[in-house]
Amino acid sequence: MADMRIPVLIAGGGSVGLATALFLADQGVETLVVEAQDGPSAHPRATGLGPRTVEILRGFGLQEAVDAACVDMVEGGLGKIAVRTLAETDFAALPSIAPMRRISGQDEVSPGRVRGICPQHRLDSVLLPAVRERGAVVRYSTRLESFTQDATGVRALLSDGSTVVADYLIGADGVRSGVRDALGIGVSGPGALGNPMMSMLFHADLTSYLQGRQFVTCNVENPGVRGMLVTVDGAKEWILHVECDDAADAFSNDHCRNLIHAAIGDPAPDVRIVSVLPWRPRGLIADRFQTGRVFLIGDAARVVPPLGAFGLNTGIADGHNLAWKIAAVHAGRAGSALLNTYATERRPVSELVLAQALRRLPDPRLHWGTGPEIAAARHAAGVQNAPVVQLGYRYNSTAVIDPTPTLPSTEDVSRNLDGTPGSRLPHRWLDHNGAKLSTLDLIAPTLTLLTANSSWATAAREVSHSHPSGLTVHRIPPGEWSTATGIGALGAVLVRPDHFIAWRSAGQHAEPEADLIRALDQISATRGIIRTPNAV
Repeated sequence: MADMRIPVLIAGGGSVGLATALFLADQGVETLVVEAQDGPSAHPRATGLGPRTVEILRGFGLQEAVDAACVDMVEGGLGKIAVRTLAETDFAALPSIAPMRRISGQDEVSPGRVRGICPQHRLDSVLLPAVRERGAVVRYSTRLESFTQDATGVRALLSDGSTVVADYLIGADGVRSGVRDALGIGVSGPGALGNPMMSMLFHADLTSYLQGRQFVTCNVENPGVRGMLVTVDGAKEWILHVECDDAADAFSNDHCRNLIHAAIGDPAPDVRIVSVLPWRPRGLIADRFQTGRVFLIGDAARVVPPLGAFGLNTGIADGHNLAWKIAAVHAGRAGSALLNTYATERRPVSELVLAQALRRLPDPRLHWGTGPEIAAARHAAGVQNAPVVQLGYRYNSTAVIDPTPTLPSTEDVSRNLDGTPGSRLPHRWLDHNGAKLSTLDLIAPTLTLLTANSSWATAAREVSHSHPSGLTVHRIPPGEWSTATGIGALGAVLVRPDHFIAWRSAGQHAEPEADLIRALDQISATRGIIRTPNAV
């Protein structure tokens, strides 16, 4: 059998692996995903999508589909609650909150909105067909057995006996990453946190107890059980997490049902156990995120405890950061040195996310709470407000010119999204060619220049015809968007395909074409790439 040659091989077909395949395939990069399981997992390990994840998926036309897959938490949502049992709780009397909107502050800072939680298997039901529609191949019941790499590519042996030669290998294979181990990459961090846990996915109709309300999580404690119920579909599908001092095989179906009935406070409901998974909270980060042509993303790169829902969301942002860089190099729009900025940018973010998740553990109110007293407590504990962790971080690498890594605020994310190079482009609604669009909606798969100035727009269009990086240009009348980005009526801002600002000019330059070419050369590592004959 002849070796299969492909640009990208992804080991791991969970949510992060599928999302990364989507990002690559959407840009025409042929991608193969291999996953050891026989199909998408029906047992979700995460349920919360942050605004950054939603706005990323919005860029690929999936926001409506993801929203439709969500469990509605906007109307009558209770967020995180604690009860003795469901049966003895008057849910109708509990105060309503809109947890997704409250925590993320989406109204002002992001176009990425969904109506509630989206358990992983529901997210995967959106991602998998989207990945295949764009031409990527997903093979289940197939493991990556071994691989070697050299200057020309990665040679991988799969469990079906086939050999794949890929330009790049991405390890999205989870906490116990075989890719990471094969590279000899160590991990650091506190490791295991707390006691082992057991996650019980079950079906039971609990609607009569909830009185039309929904919760994200519900801590239950009584003589029969101490654990946490998690909403999966808001009606008949749930998860109960409990500490697990016993061996996993001690959790028979009967034992699980007894625990679940104790949490409900009523032995009457019919409970069907779907699956039982042991797990343990951990805090770990890989010592390196890249070795040669092999990259680590998601839980293969870092593992964070679940409080904050930072794990899945950070993993999807990993894939988004890496995919545009691989696509640019693959298409000849960038030099291979651009790929080195993946680890330079994403590992510091991972360190931040891990630290922030750990600092929340002693007092979860610091994550869920609101108001000036909670804000003061967050500041005293070194805890960043959730929107800052999700949206307000900044990059500092050669793919950003004149970055300012220091954050203006750890509480108000809008202060961090001010147009500074290295930060995410500020979101503002625009009336663009008769359509209501976010500034983020204008960002192309190539670098994008936004300006209100005719001289910058003309210069950028000239450069776009000659520079190998490829350049999309939008001239937009000045307004709130140009003020928010710090360019006013005379400047320009260069935005990467991942929505992060690569370069900003606050005013009109004497040599805009030359200035822009210098910026593009650095950001795309294109020095030495042959330009077309009419290049400046």
